[in-house]
Amino acid sequence: MPITVKFFASLRERLGRSEDRVQAAPGITVQDVWTRVSHGLPLPANILIAVNQDYATLAAPVHDGDEVAFFPPITGGSAPRCHSSQKMLF
Repeated sequence: MPITVKFFASLRERLGRSEDRVQAAPGITVQDVWTRVSHGLPLPANILIAVNQDYATLAAPVHDGDEVAFFPPITGGSAPRCHSSQKMLF
């Protein structure tokens, strides 16, 4: 089962799509997912990341069937600290 990758706002415009899929592999991380879907483009500063609607970091592991979302802060600022109890609503 592939990993679903979603792009929001300016990232969607920059990459020219709102969604992509990548095949999972043992030990794959969010950083690996970004590298695959962006074709080597650097990740812009202050981008927020969620795995299965929980805030995540680039080092977070990703598994078959997971959803990874990349999106810029809506009103600026920096990424929130990751807490396992925080859920994204989108």
